Amino acid sequence: MEIDDKINIYQGPRGTAIRILNRVERTDAYLDKLLDIELNRKEISDLDKGLLNEIVHGVIRWKNRLDWVINGFYNGNYHKTEINLKNALRVAAYQILFLQRIPNHAAVNESVEFIKRLNGEKAANLVNAVLRNIIRNLASIRYPEPEVDAVHYLSVYYSYPNWMVKRWLPRFGYEETEKLLIAYNQIPGITIRINKMRCEPAKFLSILDAAAIQYHGSEYIDYYLKVTNLSALSDLNLFQDGCFSIQDESAALPTMLLNLQPGERVIDLCAAPGGKTTHIAELMRNQGSIIAVDKYDYKLGLIKTSCERLGITIVDYKVSDAGELDDLPADKVLADVPCSGLGVLRKKPDIKWKRDISDINKLIGYQKSILENAAKLTKPGGVIVYSTCTTEPEENMLLIQEFLKSHPEFSIDDASKYVNHELVNNSGCVETFPHKHHMDGSFAVRLVKSS
Repeated sequence: MEIDDKINIYQGPRGTAIRILNRVERTDAYLDKLLDIELNRKEISDLDKGLLNEIVHGVIRWKNRLDWVINGFYNGNYHKTEINLKNALRVAAYQILFLQRIPNHAAVNESVEFIKRLNGEKAANLVNAVLRNIIRNLASIRYPEPEVDAVHYLSVYYSYPNWMVKRWLPRFGYEETEKLLIAYNQIPGITIRINKMRCEPAKFLSILDAAAIQYHGSEYIDYYLKVTNLSALSDLNLFQDGCFSIQDESAALPTMLLNLQPGERVIDLCAAPGGKTTHIAELMRNQGSIIAVDKYDYKLGLIKTSCERLGITIVDYKVSDAGELDDLPADKVLADVPCSGLGVLRKKPDIKWKRDISDINKLIGYQKSILENAAKLTKPGGVIVYSTCTTEPEENMLLIQEFLKSHPEFSIDDASKYVNHELVNNSGCVETFPHKHHMDGSFAVRLVKSS
């Protein structure tokens, strides 16, 4: 087969979906980056972009359940099946099981024709037989019994790796774990942060009302909104004019814990992609000094572009490892550390399959080194806010408890002084969960250094 013929095989939203799914499974490439490349192609229609986005996210989100169903109707060792065939079956099965608006015959025919072009008639017949058998038996598909093996049932039915469910069941109990798994499988809405330096919230809302754009306000932060149509906002040039940024409410909480004042010196140790850096500047009303730190110069370039759009001029950019930065002490230090990311599974479902328990253990050492350096960079009487976008205790409260034992000069300042008390746990730290707070899972703690 010629190279051009191979390229043509992966055409259309379903073929492109299979190509992306192959890359995600075979390499360490992340879904959002691969998908962005495809969605930015002008030759793809908006309708096809929507279907591509739906299928790729859906297959990855529900991979365990899809594999369970397919394997039940597959004659042979499904798990050793060639990757194109496996993902063609998953793409079709996802449409059959989850997308009622797409006729079953369309989902089947697309995958059968794809495999026929790539693997020939015999493989295509196999795909056809499996999928049509699934359709005929939809009402009688059986899943593991929760009473027999709760971990196996939750892992298969809600599509999570076993190790993740095993961690959460003892910690949260069955009902709470099930609610959490359901919440992480929901497609998140779009949350935006109004830039009050460019547009007062009341004026911003009046613009949305005049354009008949639907929105509703945040339960916890008065200048955050949830919107349904981002393209309609783009048509108003509000984004280009720096009136808002896209940011989950959970990402605002660490910045709010800093209790920022105009004129302060602030270090953002892990600044990319820049949402917290720009929020810091907005809360300081663009008065003072912010050092944005990242290991990679090109990532700092992205932050600089955001600052220019938002009208922010007080940020200096420093290429450095957050655990090794040598600089003058600051009034406030934000250590939003690299983490396992288990709090953002709604947005990034591929993290489920790219993480395992060893990743958490590997990250802890680096998180500790960043926090240790933050302690050195904080003035007497100053503040560190340590934060993550994960829910795992080893990366959060257990790490903080260990830090406080060796750093008696620091103490926890109750987060409920600075953010809504419903977001604060019994230890005085921010701790959010999607099934409780309708935002990403996160953790943040405010540590005050004695004078």
